[in-house]
Amino acid sequence: MTSARDTVLGRVRDALALAPTPATAVPRGYRTGRTLPDGERLALFTDRLVDYRAEVHSCTAARTAQVVAGALRDHGARRIGVPAGLDPRWLDAYDGEVCPDTADIPAPQLDALDAVVTASAAACAETGTIFLDGSSGQGRRALSLVPDLHLCVVDLSAVAARLVPERPTTLISGPSATSDIELERVEGVHGPRRLVVVIRTDS
Repeated sequence: MTSARDTVLGRVRDALALAPTPATAVPRGYRTGRTLPDGERLALFTDRLVDYRAEVHSCTAARTAQVVAGALRDHGARRIGVPAGLDPRWLDAYDGEVCPDTADIPAPQLDALDAVVTASAAACAETGTIFLDGSSGQGRRALSLVPDLHLCVVDLSAVAARLVPERPTTLISGPSATSDIELERVEGVHGPRRLVVVIRTDS
């Protein structure tokens, strides 16, 4: 006995066979590059991040270590996690405990860290969104989600840069937050309650 569902799907298949769809060219005329001068792009990106309640610092590449150490010190972070491929020079001024992450460390143990420091793959100035693609300087997804404080270093040259579509991508728009049924904002439910972004203006 044929069900109504089978009958309907059969008629759809028959109709598609009688009227094959011709190949359609997909338009690719969308914007793929930067259009704002560096100063305007920095201002727009910073404005969006602050609107999401992120803490933002901008500096030259030469001052990365000092700014990173100062931000970690201000938040009382004495034990931090880092991905294996993070540039070690970024932590030259930090005097706390640095714990390199490995896949062998269970995700719940990452909660013992005061903070995590990562690089980033790209960012979008118009939305204030930062993209992590799991490469060596960014680490696995759990590392950027479990600790309560995430300090992320973003190169201004990578704001509006293109991503590698084959890599798993994490999108960050401010600290983790959600709202309950009464629209009360609650932070830290699905990730870090605090996001610190260090923008390197000449990289």
